[in-house]
Amino acid sequence: MYAQMVQSEATQDDPEKLAAFQARIDAGEKIEPKDWMPEGYRKTLIRQIGQHAHSEIVGQLPEGNWITRAPTLERKAILLAKVQDEAGHGLYLYCAAETMGVSRDELTEMLLDGRMKYSSIFNYPTLNWADIGAVGWLVDGAAIMNQVPLQRTSFGPYSRAMIRICKEESFHARQGFDAIRKMAEGTSAQKKMAQDAVNRLWFPALMMFGPSDKDSVHSAQSMAWKIKINTNDELRQKFVDQTVPQIEFLGLDLPDPTIKWNEERGHYDYSDPDWSEFFEVIKGNGPCNVDRLAARNKAWDDGAWVRDGLLAHSRKKAARQHAAE
Repeated sequence: MYAQMVQSEATQDDPEKLAAFQARIDAGEKIEPKDWMPEGYRKTLIRQIGQHAHSEIVGQLPEGNWITRAPTLERKAILLAKVQDEAGHGLYLYCAAETMGVSRDELTEMLLDGRMKYSSIFNYPTLNWADIGAVGWLVDGAAIMNQVPLQRTSFGPYSRAMIRICKEESFHARQGFDAIRKMAEGTSAQKKMAQDAVNRLWFPALMMFGPSDKDSVHSAQSMAWKIKINTNDELRQKFVDQTVPQIEFLGLDLPDPTIKWNEERGHYDYSDPDWSEFFEVIKGNGPCNVDRLAARNKAWDDGAWVRDGLLAHSRKKAARQHAAE
């Protein structure tokens, strides 16, 4: 439905401008904020970047819960750095979205009233320390698979933000793998915890790439505009092909018993996630949806006095400058 809306909006624009815009996209040029762009392109970017930014911020919640319970001081410091990075990623992305004329406050309000979403993976709980390792390894690994191509996305501010984000996300994935490896090589109880975490988070991680291509309403137009570079199914397959050998290296059982190397395709065969579960989580019916949004609403309400104070200060400063002129 949204893709149809984008296309119908785009056709209302000047055909010559649309053709020139698409020619720039096809030539690999970057579109900058002051350049002309179809309204559909702008709205699609706001939706995607806003969702991405919200995911970075909400993604701090399941991990921040374990900072005080990390097993060692080193693990605590690493997790603190990781959570701090996620806040920075959200900042970069909100700034990129703001170049298109939407404020950070507006984006946050859209999240809080249900007009914007965040990644479905963060609506699953982190039950123990092994989950933190699995989140870093599987969830950030899936994020990197999604985000590395976005360094080549057509919108300049988004593309440039992704360069730094991807460098930091690679650290997150490595620390997650190291944490889960430590447990997989530990006691039988620790290995059991690692296996349980991988089993529970495997299919939610596959869902991070979005619905299958046949059910995706955004991909075709987004790829024509090079907002997206790869399809959902392409990225999901790449993630499976990369991760299965890592699971085997750790000596853990595959979380999907149907996984098997297909010599003819040159890829692993695997089972799709339960897409009915995915859409239920997106609708707000996941294990942690209510808690996550409650936390964001509380942060928004608790921070109102800070926003009000900053706005009052900026108004006074502007008034002084105006009087001086």
